[in-house]
Amino acid sequence: MYSSICGGITTDPAMMVIPMDDHMVHRGHGVFDTAAIMDGYVYELDQHVARILRSASMAKINPPFDHEGIKQVLIHTVSASKCRQGSLRYWLSAGPGDFQLSPSSCHRSALYAVVIQDSTPLARNGVKVITSTVPIKPPEFATTKSVNYLPNVLSKMEAEENGAFASIWLDNEGYIAEGPNMNVAFVTKENELLMPAFDKILSGCTAKRVLTLAEGLVRARRLMEL
Repeated sequence: MYSSICGGITTDPAMMVIPMDDHMVHRGHGVFDTAAIMDGYVYELDQHVARILRSASMAKINPPFDHEGIKQVLIHTVSASKCRQGSLRYWLSAGPGDFQLSPSSCHRSALYAVVIQDSTPLARNGVKVITSTVPIKPPEFATTKSVNYLPNVLSKMEAEENGAFASIWLDNEGYIAEGPNMNVAFVTKENELLMPAFDKILSGCTAKRVLTLAEGLVRARRLMEL
């Protein structure tokens, strides 16, 4: 774990702590992001760092480091962990200060990062999903990857209570939006890739990568047909 409050990386679980007066803890004033670790490398780290900085700007959090500074901290944290397969989760917080509502007494923002070992196999045979009855977040909050995940938690619990893997949200017009921690896409019988626009939901880095790969496949197919 890395903590800008402690000023370094620790591999001792007993030292992996966050101050209780951090406004991310008791007020939810923080944003986060997650990147996959594949064969010891962080996948598409630049995109993920750019997204957490966008979220921080929307949450009015002034990061303690710039893009390159955050990137280097995250790379060093993964290196120290010696993790080969897993995920890297990191947070930008308004920082510690007091237990008031306003962060005006928070003298500095905070960056935290945790490496999570994971060897869970992919569900290659498909999963069951249901339509969520938990209200979807309004666009201004859905497009910010903040730590305010209570609706997401309740949506996931609703799915588990019904023997499903996830609950899928519909937007205010009844169109498919997103899942509690994933984007949704469809491949039609005509081999068309359909995905909700990112104007009301979180801009998923994996979803954007899928779109980029799909564009390449379409171009390659057209060249073969010439």
